[in-house]
Amino acid sequence: MTSKTHPAINIEPWLDKVVQWDGTASLDIQKEICLHLPDLHEFLLKMYETLKHMEPTTAIETFPALGQLLGRLCWNPFVIGHEDTRQTLLYCLCCLTSSEPQNAIERKANSWIKRLFCHLLSSPGKGSEDTYVFAQLGCTSVDYYDKLLKNIISSLVKQLRRQEHDKRNELPADQVRSLSMACIPILTMTDVVPLLEALLLYHGSEPYEVLDSHFLYAVNDAIQKKKIALSESAVLSLWLRHLPSLEKAVLDVLQRLIALQSKSFREMEQIIKDSYLPQAACFPGIFRVTDDIFRSAILESDGNMKMITIIRLFTHCFLHEYYKDNAKTRLPLRAYFSHTNTPLVLALLRKAEGLASNTCIQHLHTIGKMLRNVDSEERSHENVFQSWFLLIRLGGWVDIAAEQLLTSDPEISDDLLWLLAFYYNPCNESQSRGRTMVEAKAVYECLVSLRRSSAICTMSFHKLFAEGNTWHPCTWQLVRHLCVTFIVFCPEWHIVAKDCVSQMTQTQEAASEVSDVLARTLSRLDIPGMESQKIVTIVHKLLQNL
Repeated sequence: MTSKTHPAINIEPWLDKVVQWDGTASLDIQKEICLHLPDLHEFLLKMYETLKHMEPTTAIETFPALGQLLGRLCWNPFVIGHEDTRQTLLYCLCCLTSSEPQNAIERKANSWIKRLFCHLLSSPGKGSEDTYVFAQLGCTSVDYYDKLLKNIISSLVKQLRRQEHDKRNELPADQVRSLSMACIPILTMTDVVPLLEALLLYHGSEPYEVLDSHFLYAVNDAIQKKKIALSESAVLSLWLRHLPSLEKAVLDVLQRLIALQSKSFREMEQIIKDSYLPQAACFPGIFRVTDDIFRSAILESDGNMKMITIIRLFTHCFLHEYYKDNAKTRLPLRAYFSHTNTPLVLALLRKAEGLASNTCIQHLHTIGKMLRNVDSEERSHENVFQSWFLLIRLGGWVDIAAEQLLTSDPEISDDLLWLLAFYYNPCNESQSRGRTMVEAKAVYECLVSLRRSSAICTMSFHKLFAEGNTWHPCTWQLVRHLCVTFIVFCPEWHIVAKDCVSQMTQTQEAASEVSDVLARTLSRLDIPGMESQKIVTIVHKLLQNL
């Protein structure tokens, strides 16, 4: 009957397992329980979703073995030690409770469920004899078991830490592995955190990983879901010893940022910082893993601007962490950005703060010249991609190029426009970059004329987009960048800034691109002494209106 009515729910296999689990004293059985806890929790969730739409009597008739299964699970200490599973068991029992029992069977079922509730919701040692003993000791049973747990954990932590200084009495690898397995059901308990950290920081003399992989997966999952908070050193040790956990952490952050609807750069930056990945990336091995994931992400997204913004922001956070503590001995920064063109790496890593406008323009000319050489003399898909990927990671000079184009009169405007065109159109399919250059230069020259004109007219700004229907998509991206920079850095145009931005953000994609440029500008201007507070204020207002 069960298989026909509910093909997705088959109780018998789980009942067979639970019967075998009755002897939890066996280490093998304990390990099996820990391994099956995630699947068991998922099964109980499905069961609850089914039961909550059924009457208690109907549920018992449909699943005759359900009572036996739930009863055995409720008395298994490893199962109910897992917080989420215990909670789901309570939900399932609630569904079997009759609010108004009509017969002896329903009354008996309610009584049985009530006893299970008391067992699940109470601490150990509620019998009268235990109560007397605890009274003689001058404490309650709750206090006793709480202190007992803390003492056991404290002893285990001391034992693990002692091995760092005394390898002669090192714990057997099997014992450490079993201890890590035993932590899986209870790892979300606050009192267990010191033991988790001691295990993650433990390094024996074995040439292989002594901690169970399921334990490492479970700890990383709990960290990502904010169920536990570990020290930075413990998280770093987890990622260094377990590559899948590091990869999952990076992918989780990427997914959160991509799904984020808010256009707040601050919120994106906070998500990245809270992940602890920028700090961990100061270790070259971890940086290399994040770098490889970002490469794959940018290729799979076909150069999506949202992804570019995320990668640039992550690199910005990483650089902040790298420079924050100069006392730490680290590899030179150029070693992190492995690239055959070392001069290009050094040029892009150069800080722009405090440099005169002419110096910035000459440095931009140098960067453009290096990239042109890659794009012509050394052209290959791999070389161009490597150079472009480096440019988007260290893209601050791209924004400075747009700013210099519209706030000064550089004689090398073509070089700066080419740099922007390469940033937005690195592939140059069908020689489309040349077309982008021509279209963007026409808009740039109009913007220069508007900057020199004393008349402030939104209609003149709107005319810039008269030929927009024929533009290459990369041209649109470049033009939006130039126009946003023009509005931000030409104070006389601030009074009509909102109308001008509205003209550029007719689609969600366009609004996102404009928001990214504004947010990057704001992030760069937060450096003390860079620009006036007036510009920062206008950027804030424009972001709020998007």
